[in-house]
Amino acid sequence: MKKILITGCNGQLGRALNQLLDSQDIEIVNTDVDTLDICDLDQVLALVSKEKPDTIINCAAHTAVDKCETDEENARRINALGPENLATAARENGAQIIQVSTDYVFDGSAKKPYTESDTPCPQSVYGATKLAGEQAVQKITDKYYIVRTAWLYGDGNNFVRTMLRLADERDTITVVDDQFGSPTSALELARMILHIADTGEYGIYHGTCEGITSWYEFAKEIFAMAKKTVNVVPVSTDEYPAAVAKRPAYSVLENQKLNSQGSYRMKDWKDALEEYMTQMGYMAS
Repeated sequence: MKKILITGCNGQLGRALNQLLDSQDIEIVNTDVDTLDICDLDQVLALVSKEKPDTIINCAAHTAVDKCETDEENARRINALGPENLATAARENGAQIIQVSTDYVFDGSAKKPYTESDTPCPQSVYGATKLAGEQAVQKITDKYYIVRTAWLYGDGNNFVRTMLRLADERDTITVVDDQFGSPTSALELARMILHIADTGEYGIYHGTCEGITSWYEFAKEIFAMAKKTVNVVPVSTDEYPAAVAKRPAYSVLENQKLNSQGSYRMKDWKDALEEYMTQMGYMAS
């Protein structure tokens, strides 16, 4: 029986992976911050050598983008040292590792979708520490999949839930309309990750739902599916209350490596959103 070790199991992606794996003949070892400190190499080595997983999927990260700017040391420990420790343990125990990364490794100034071979240029502490995590994994082991994703939503706090909550609290909502990306369902990302895990085609992957939209258009689609009547006002990033960390204006990732293999293609973002809204009971009949 195959065994998969998941870190950050209580996050949106960790929960989605468990949802899919529960019905498969695979042993799951779930860990989160309360059961495994990925920043402690001894702890990581002890657990991995005891459990001997075939695959380690690292969903653990410091994802509070603005907080990372003022908490750089902790962000670097979790986003860079953690993956380094997990990759070390994977190599020493013959496991493969899947490191989840982000669109924030790019500067967001592109005019066309980023491919896996484009040169990263992070503009924030979050992006820089996630890139350092990627590089550590690549340096330590050959048996790695690095999966960059963006605009993720699932079972947890996310943009979809925030919009639906705000729609119940107010008549008018302002949403940024000059940042572009691909909203990505955690469940769809989990499907993609479990697919590539069986291929042996190691390397860097982009994993986002297909299609491009803005936060403003994303919000309008959420309200349309939920049949919520709310006035959505588009605003520029400059008009929006200032965030601490710089956000990429263009976060579109092209799933070039995945699509070139031809055996799996991620859903269009609207189709994935409809599946999520239906599963979570948000779709209006």
